[in-house]
Amino acid sequence: MNRKILIWSITAALAGFLFGFDTVVISGAEKKLQLLWDSSDMFHGIVVIGMALWGTVVGAFFGGIPTNKLGRKNTLIWIGVLYTISAIGSGLANDPWTFAIFRFIGGLGVGASTIAAPAYISEIAPAKDRGKLVGLYQFNIVFGILIAFLSNYLLNNVGENAWRWMIGVEAFPAAIYTVFALTIPKSPRWLLTKFRNSEAIGVLKIINPDQDPEKLMLEIKDEMENTVPNENIFLKKYRFPLILAFLIAFFNQLSGINALLYYAPRIFEEAGLGESTALLSSIGIGVTNMLFTLLGIILIDRLGRKQLMYICSFGYIISLSLVSAAFFFSWEGSIVPILLFMFIASHAIGQGTVIWVFISEIFPNHLRGFGQSFGSSVHWVLAAVVPSLVPILFSTIGAGMVFLIFAIMMVLQLLFVIFMMPETKGVSLEELSNKLIKERTK
Repeated sequence: MNRKILIWSITAALAGFLFGFDTVVISGAEKKLQLLWDSSDMFHGIVVIGMALWGTVVGAFFGGIPTNKLGRKNTLIWIGVLYTISAIGSGLANDPWTFAIFRFIGGLGVGASTIAAPAYISEIAPAKDRGKLVGLYQFNIVFGILIAFLSNYLLNNVGENAWRWMIGVEAFPAAIYTVFALTIPKSPRWLLTKFRNSEAIGVLKIINPDQDPEKLMLEIKDEMENTVPNENIFLKKYRFPLILAFLIAFFNQLSGINALLYYAPRIFEEAGLGESTALLSSIGIGVTNMLFTLLGIILIDRLGRKQLMYICSFGYIISLSLVSAAFFFSWEGSIVPILLFMFIASHAIGQGTVIWVFISEIFPNHLRGFGQSFGSSVHWVLAAVVPSLVPILFSTIGAGMVFLIFAIMMVLQLLFVIFMMPETKGVSLEELSNKLIKERTK
């Protein structure tokens, strides 16, 4: 693998580290904040927790605009700025609304990063390594999650304002990432869609000096000949990629993954563990997530995207069903962390590794940003709705019923994988785009 491609991919993927850290760091502080501001379950879930998630929805919904207009690189730089502002502002906040506003700003960065980072990496990566390189984004997400859990555990007892340190410490990696993002080149495929051919050739020669850049330019031009000016992803010929993006994002969140990550300590306490043990078990979730994501990255270009989705679907169904039973039948608390670790492993090796790779592959170059924006928006709307409802659902229908609903959703995901999901490994972006469009327009 070209060393420079690897370095640039890792740099872009560091946006995922901040995504993971920013998303999960709230789990260690959320109960303290609810007590500090005496918030109701509804206010706490929708405003204190949910505002960041709605920021992510807005970032995902509109993130395709700067990703396509300003370019992948410039968007990644601005994402780093948003994370830095959010960390400092929310760490210094003195009331729930100020806190929520700065968390909303961080959410904008999270949402936009799910578009710009996978798009950038997929466009500089060779087809044979595209899965593992885009998968680095997901690996950094789970690495950020692990560091957030560990940071929360270490900072939990630093005083009555421990929550400020938990939230504010993100400013340091955010500032460092922003500087790193300045060093990467612009995406050659984005440059070609803007007819900046000479710049694109320069980058392509660095990426692969042994390959004729004119060949890739011809492939992209052939793809663009099948397009019309100002077209959008909602045209009939793009319906199949649109459905695929919707369903994989839909099932990702209806597994309950974000509900677990945001409320891991609370769920463990619900299962009978003490506060300190619950926080420590949360670190175990982070470790499991990272190890199995690494395994997924190793396997994604070998077994393929579809095979990993088979593995995770069966793992989801078994683990979620048993977690549901554990709450229904009041099994000992120690078994719940084990079952949840199995759930996390299933997610990490499948959906967690596959989703951003898959969505970044199925749309044509000139619409990739908007296609990813659509898929990310579906993902984050549900990521905002589902965790926001968790405190209410736990206190009304109970944890057992919540996890049973998630298990049923994963049976439906298995049917999606069997009957609809195409395999995308080892195929060039241009060839894959033409194939998915022609298959459904014959």
